[in-house]
Amino acid sequence: MSQSIPKRDEAFRPGQTALLLIDLQRAWLEPGADPDHPGSPDDYFYREAAQRVIPNNERLLQAARANGVEVIHTIIRSLTRDGRDRGLDHKMTPIHLGPDDPLALPVPSLMPVGDEILLPKTSSGVFNSTNIHYLLRNLGIRNLIVSGIMTDQCVDMAVRDGADLGYMITCVNDACGAKTQQRHETALKAFGGYCWTADTTTVAARFAALRS
Repeated sequence: MSQSIPKRDEAFRPGQTALLLIDLQRAWLEPGADPDHPGSPDDYFYREAAQRVIPNNERLLQAARANGVEVIHTIIRSLTRDGRDRGLDHKMTPIHLGPDDPLALPVPSLMPVGDEILLPKTSSGVFNSTNIHYLLRNLGIRNLIVSGIMTDQCVDMAVRDGADLGYMITCVNDACGAKTQQRHETALKAFGGYCWTADTTTVAARFAALRS
């Protein structure tokens, strides 16, 4: 007997929906916090982060919490102070935030509350360097909503890997950001075949519908 194939924009399911916030950390979002990329508040990335990415993730987080959506935060953070546990790519780049570094934490308005899960990772792909697949299966998650930075790096990998592992992925396009607008838009087009792409207002309304 053949099974029906769902559509990518299927309705989110109560008790089976999770919001995954990717790398919305002080080190990357506060101008001057990253010594390798000090930047200026007037740079495209920081301007977009302040005016669009952070506010839209705040909206998503509020809607998720209000409507019983599981919230998972992932951050780039080594398990060791010298970063010896990092993936080779992060060693070569280099990218390293130690376990005691406050800049590794999400920006204050996006910090976890209660028993929301915070997963440190040491590679671009959250499915490669954390036990998120195991956790999502234990939580009974089917619909995984993804937002954060960078659209063309860590978000891209979460979308593609999650889709390959059998999750119904939604990427919130206006709650993601990259170093340039072109990189952001090109990434959305490139991985668009692996997910449903929607904006913050649409996804927040879908969250609210879970309570109706």
